[in-house]
Amino acid sequence: MLDIGTGTGRLAEFVAGLVGPDGRVIGIDPLAGRIEIARLRQGDNLQFATGRAEDLLRFDDAQFDAVYLNSVFHWISDKDRALREIRRVLKPGGRLGLNVQDPSRPHQSRLLLRRAIVEAGLAGDRQDSNPVLGSTDEELKSLFAAHGFAGYRSELRALIDIHDDAASLLQWSEASAFGNFLEAFTPHERDLVRRTFARLVEEKRVPEGLKLERYLRFAFADKAPSHQ
Repeated sequence: MLDIGTGTGRLAEFVAGLVGPDGRVIGIDPLAGRIEIARLRQGDNLQFATGRAEDLLRFDDAQFDAVYLNSVFHWISDKDRALREIRRVLKPGGRLGLNVQDPSRPHQSRLLLRRAIVEAGLAGDRQDSNPVLGSTDEELKSLFAAHGFAGYRSELRALIDIHDDAASLLQWSEASAFGNFLEAFTPHERDLVRRTFARLVEEKRVPEGLKLERYLRFAFADKAPSHQ
């Protein structure tokens, strides 16, 4: 199993428990700091290394039974190159699984942040955080087919997150944006957006905390036996 964008390795550690001592899981991530943390989880069937989806040259052809990307694909700009590499390292009939943000259904927190930017008088061409390079169902289906994957299936799922307050929600959003959250704004502007966002997000408060939905499209396919 290859975990692309493994982060600090929590999911990879869980998967290593599923495959057992006869299996092997390798997790890669472009951020060395995350891999340093992930390596604290290493074991006989679980290893980690720095690496990117677009460059899997360290791995042999047809090395893996399965490759997965958990909340990673929407951060990859060169999706064609990544899928070519993934197909190469998969065995014939090997499985690809991923989840990705669908631009047709943005997270509620992102919609509220965009609204905060507008109400703060800072709307324009600047990004609210790292660009999210998500994919719709049709876009994924076309990409998978173009790179020799068969049996495509997907579904959009709504996930519920509960946050204690706006600060914890913003912290989660910043971590998800690779540390470049609100990067196009000055410190003063970021503070203004944060305060406006904190006021708006209170609309989502329930007794348990701030309740927001986020949406991910889960997609799966198999490496076709041959690809012209």
